[in-house]
Amino acid sequence: MTQQTDTSVRKTITVAAGQARAFEVYTAGFGSWWPKEHHIGDADMATCSFEPRVGGRWFETGVDGSECDWGRVLVWDPPHRLVHTWQLQGDWKYDGDPAKGSEIEIVFVAEGPNQTRVELTHRHFERHGDGADSVRNGVSSPQGYDYCLAQYVAAVLVG
Repeated sequence: MTQQTDTSVRKTITVAAGQARAFEVYTAGFGSWWPKEHHIGDADMATCSFEPRVGGRWFETGVDGSECDWGRVLVWDPPHRLVHTWQLQGDWKYDGDPAKGSEIEIVFVAEGPNQTRVELTHRHFERHGDGADSVRNGVSSPQGYDYCLAQYVAAVLVG
């Protein structure tokens, strides 16, 4: 029997905001904090968004109005939890086949009226096939989730 090694990337941060605000800034405000240089479209990125429903798109909009998908929403449970696919492959291009997408789960745990623990788990990198190591190495690099979540923490503090 072969034992599968868990290659998930996990990050936990605490933000100075209530659970509902933490969820709102992460989701509806995603384009306000996600680094603009982290885009895959041909045009520079104007914003990045989630459609707030199961089956909704996770996508970027370019400064020229073009759109480029990144994945789909699997679980939309405000203000507690969001799960969506990451359908960017090792070459950082979108693949429309959800079976080839890894998953990102974000859980928002209230620790007080103005404090929320945010737990991010990115899992199922093996679904990316030959690109699995590239995707995992990218998100776990210093310019990956650590950098992006620092931008999120700053955005929570603004409002």
